[in-house]
Amino acid sequence: MPRLEIGDTAPAFTLTSDSGKGVSLSDYAGKHLVIFFYPAAMTPGCTKEACDFRDSLATLQGAGYEVVGISPDKPEKLAKFVEKESLTYPLLADPDKKVLEAYGAYGEKKLYGKTVVGVIRSTIVVDPEGTVELARYNVKATGHVASLSKALQLV
Repeated sequence: MPRLEIGDTAPAFTLTSDSGKGVSLSDYAGKHLVIFFYPAAMTPGCTKEACDFRDSLATLQGAGYEVVGISPDKPEKLAKFVEKESLTYPLLADPDKKVLEAYGAYGEKKLYGKTVVGVIRSTIVVDPEGTVELARYNVKATGHVASLSKALQLV
């Protein structure tokens, strides 16, 4: 699966959010958008990453960045995750993995030394014109938001 690179046009999408509403990339036109792709709601690593984004949201928004998370989970599971962890940004459901694939966040990866097919923990930052500003693949759940903040020169 090809990965996005800086300068690429971010693939358009419309997905169902944890609240049951359709959310599109075009909803964020004119804004910076951080899209993080994660394997599964309510797992330890994904919970850590999602809570780090929650805890850093004010700083990110203060610098002009909005945040959305995308996983293959169904909207109902995402709603439970949002409620359980008091998440304050939209989580989007991509059960058919079309958006994950379009962003290069689904494919072969190493897991405990074995090659498997699944979600590749990734973060893409899209600029106000819809162009990829930053693309990071195979990121670690812990410390990822701090590393991203540094790359965006927010700290």
